Amino acid sequence: MDVDVAIIGAGPAGLCLAKALADIGLQVVLIERQSEAALADSAFDGREIALTHDSVDTLRQLGIWQSVDAEAISPLKDAKVFNGASLFSMNIQHQDVQRAELGYLLANHLIRRAAYQAAKTSSNIIFRCDAEVADIATGKQGARIALTNQTEIRARLLVGADSRFSSTRRAMGIAADVHDFGKTMMVCVMEHELPHHHAAWEWFDYGQTLALLPMNGSRSSVVVTLPPAEIDALLQLDAEEFSLVMAARFKHRLGAMRLVSTRHAYPLVTAYAKRMVGQRFALIGDAAVGMHPVTAHGFNFGLKSVSALTAEISQAQSAGLDIGKHDLLSRYEHIHRLQTRPLFLATHAVAKLYSADTLPARLLRNGAIRLGHRVAPFKRLVAGFLAGTS
Repeated sequence: MDVDVAIIGAGPAGLCLAKALADIGLQVVLIERQSEAALADSAFDGREIALTHDSVDTLRQLGIWQSVDAEAISPLKDAKVFNGASLFSMNIQHQDVQRAELGYLLANHLIRRAAYQAAKTSSNIIFRCDAEVADIATGKQGARIALTNQTEIRARLLVGADSRFSSTRRAMGIAADVHDFGKTMMVCVMEHELPHHHAAWEWFDYGQTLALLPMNGSRSSVVVTLPPAEIDALLQLDAEEFSLVMAARFKHRLGAMRLVSTRHAYPLVTAYAKRMVGQRFALIGDAAVGMHPVTAHGFNFGLKSVSALTAEISQAQSAGLDIGKHDLLSRYEHIHRLQTRPLFLATHAVAKLYSADTLPARLLRNGAIRLGHRVAPFKRLVAGFLAGTS
């Protein structure tokens, strides 16, 4: 099989890139381990994604946003950052960016389902699901991907979009700065007695980190980060006991709480590829930059990688140039590093400071939150990042 672009990984980023490239007339193949039925009806995985206004615009341009049920989209109006047992919070408000909301929240599985539906409508996209990659190689003329079912795919460009633990990245000999925080985060949906007012919480409590992502009604996506053994213990509790324990962990600030979804656990690991491109090869999404989930904004970086790579390829395609040229890929890498590296490092530093429980760290954390709350330009900068306007 000969195509223009082969993408390994049909997660949201891979699907979005496939649709973007198909829309400019390229023939694309998506290679995915899961079955096509699993893509078409992606299962709930606990993760809610905070989408910036820029990201929503990108999804709308790709014809993805329009197929999402409006009832499933929750406005993210404000954000609060707490430290320890204090009720004081640094408040980031939508008025800081002169918008009706900072952004939107949407479940990851719904994004993937809508992206699959949009990609499936294109005659330029071929799906190869239930597929395992046996070997990949790239050369001056193109890339070759051999599947375990003896299928061989030849492409002018190969793209890795297979998660922060990318086996494609490794097969291409590209290292990554990987940091394992030694913690596990558990995510689920809970109903609660008191309103959230569509404000997200990031609560760096002592001995645990809690997050709340407001959904429509009296529901929120709840995230707790703890050592793996403590998460395992939470997962073993029945729904009633778990609900009582979580209400206590939130110090009853939300009143009574009730579990209304399945629970899911993920290791807390970040990754940043040392190189994002190689010979006729590029990384996008989490395979390029696997953000700390403290912001719930990792997919926004994924969409930035899709937009940046598509822009370079589109320009080359329009000019009749080779879409796998080294200088094209180098420009993409440069752009995406500028888009992601500063915030990745800043978020990493904040996460390390606010997960430390030494007395100096506690004092510094508290002082930083109070100072940040009083410095209007800083709050506007953070609000701009959350909204995608900075």
